[in-house]
Amino acid sequence: MDMTASDQAVLHYGDGEFAVLKPGRYVRCAVTDRPIPLEILRYWSSTRQQPYFGPAEFIAALTEAK
Repeated sequence: MDMTASDQAVLHYGDGEFAVLKPGRYVRCAVTDRPIPLEILRYWSSTRQQPYFGPAEFIAALTEAK
């Protein structure tokens, strides 16, 4: 999937859902910088306002903060 910077969305991450502030096709993982298509985005931190590609990246972000 070819993704350009103009396709990057801006989201507000809430508890259990997110709101689209700027429409786009993907966001970038806060840990790996890997693009995450919005249709598969399942992991994020509402406190940190960061998306994560999967559970491993979420855990890595938590342990990095300690």
